[in-house]
Amino acid sequence: MRTIVFVAPFLLETTMRFARAAAALPGVRLCGVMQEAPGGTDRQVFADLVRVDDGLSAPELIEAVELLRRRHGPPARIIGVLEPLQVQLAEARAHFGVRGTEVETAEVFRDKAKMKDRLRAAGLPVARHRLVGTAQDAVAFEAEVGFPMVLKPPAGMGAKATFRVGSREELLRAVAGLRASPSNPVLAEEFLHGQEGSCDTLTLAGVPRLTSISYYRPSCLTALENPWIQWCTVLPRRDQGPGYDDIRELGARAVRALGLDAGFTHMEWFRRPDGSLAIGEIAQRPPGAHLTRMIGLAFDMDPYRMWARAVIDDAFDGPWDRAYSVGCAYLRGIGRGRITSVTGVKQAHDAVGRAVVETKLPTPGAPKSDSYEGDGYAIVRDPRTELVEHALETIIAKLRVRYA
Repeated sequence: MRTIVFVAPFLLETTMRFARAAAALPGVRLCGVMQEAPGGTDRQVFADLVRVDDGLSAPELIEAVELLRRRHGPPARIIGVLEPLQVQLAEARAHFGVRGTEVETAEVFRDKAKMKDRLRAAGLPVARHRLVGTAQDAVAFEAEVGFPMVLKPPAGMGAKATFRVGSREELLRAVAGLRASPSNPVLAEEFLHGQEGSCDTLTLAGVPRLTSISYYRPSCLTALENPWIQWCTVLPRRDQGPGYDDIRELGARAVRALGLDAGFTHMEWFRRPDGSLAIGEIAQRPPGAHLTRMIGLAFDMDPYRMWARAVIDDAFDGPWDRAYSVGCAYLRGIGRGRITSVTGVKQAHDAVGRAVVETKLPTPGAPKSDSYEGDGYAIVRDPRTELVEHALETIIAKLRVRYA
């Protein structure tokens, strides 16, 4: 029996899908380290649990794993899916001599400035960037790239805590508001124009074994800046050939350059108006915004088990054919406060309900989410990409979320 330690400060439903997949593998005794114990049937997924006060603390994580080691023997793997946890997981693996992503690799993925330096050194196209600790640093970078530009934390996640600035006044105000200093710099980046999407890979032995390409309508940053927009993600059925092969190659080269051995990666790509590609950033984690679930629907397989097999068994059960196009509409609306109503549900269902495979409607009375993923979602699937795009357009045109 192999002792597998699964670390998750808080067990959200998406996280539990990965935990259940790990626990279901033959010969696995799944032990958890978390801040809050799961309730109901989720508790049965774990053979043992250790609670910590701070789920992102490496010393507390190591102490918890040591307790599990005394109870069940040396762990075979120490795993987790949360992006801000990957460096601490690597430190725990190094402490106990457990196989998996090493500290240096995890740090390069986590520190976006180091990550971009590594990618650029490998000859890969990335946004020009600079760590900004003073107003003078910011003005110097402005002279290099102009406006607009983007400011974000060096260890940010996705589009969260990301700001677009379009003038000297906005730039200096943002640098001050983010409390940038030489010891606590922010990352300034060239703003990339063009189509945006993701290239998500499942890597084993340093080689991407499954690659999934998607595109956004509109971009994540646009959705973040305009909290009323009901935006969409589309996984086209055919993501190989012209317009996709160069993205696939770029993703594989990025994984090699950063040295990942096994696991999921989520890479944001931009295609500029001249057709050239650039990498926004790449994260060492499963894709969010329901993309992992969508990948499973596109290939008609279990993506959570695929991840577990890679990071626990060093195995890959594919390849699978990409039999479907899949899309997701993120539901939200104009206003602030609490959700008062969701209208147009019947009309949308009557029009495209046959293509809908999973929904979570916004809950009346709930406060408006500050996430760009919105207050609910609808996932659609069909072999025809054009039908998926039409279904998404219909959903966001007919559904209206209101707040008060």
